[in-house]
Amino acid sequence: MTDCFACENTNCLIKKNLKNPKIEKYIVEKHNIKCKKAQQFIMEGAPAHGLFFVRKGQVKVVKTGIYGREQIVRFAHDGEIIGHRGFGAGKNYPIGALAIKETFLCNFTNEVMVKMLRDVPELTFDMMLFYSEELNRSETKVRKFAQMTVREKVIDSFLYINRKFGQSEDGFFNIQLPRKDFADFAGTTEEQVIRIISSLKKESLLKSKGKKIGIANISLLKKEISEHNYFLDS
Repeated sequence: MTDCFACENTNCLIKKNLKNPKIEKYIVEKHNIKCKKAQQFIMEGAPAHGLFFVRKGQVKVVKTGIYGREQIVRFAHDGEIIGHRGFGAGKNYPIGALAIKETFLCNFTNEVMVKMLRDVPELTFDMMLFYSEELNRSETKVRKFAQMTVREKVIDSFLYINRKFGQSEDGFFNIQLPRKDFADFAGTTEEQVIRIISSLKKESLLKSKGKKIGIANISLLKKEISEHNYFLDS
């Protein structure tokens, strides 16, 4: 079992509240899960079996859209929560979740989470803020996507990935995604994403090498969608 006290994810809500001695009796009940690349650990519509915290790795959260098409709702990495929409509100997960690469997860059952939230008010307050921020992000995304062109949606997706995962020393995102994943996240087609990438490369705003993509000029790329309040969606 991975010791929560030795965890390096300072943004994890459990880690942040370890100073409260009441939480210790609950963290020993967590389950540690190792997922291989592309392994699905939450099935959409399946009975909810608790919250997952990403200890190390990368995850994509998906939902089935119209005509059965998969839509990527968001991405997550170290310290972030997965499965919270199946907690407390219903008995089934409204989303699915897959590991993008080898990923290590911490899982707390709903029963343990309920006891922990009742016993540790600081954690309950942090969870309340988390849900509030999630709602704000969801509403912002809906509003922006109703107003954006396809090009702007794709650009917004690249900027989101850059904020979430950053870029390596060679100037490419610290996550490798197929063009289809960018399309599923941006709400467009793979063909349109490929055309927009080609256009942005010609404008010296983007660069690519195989599956790798990187932002060549972030300030100019931000200006492309500045009127849509880019900074509201972190």
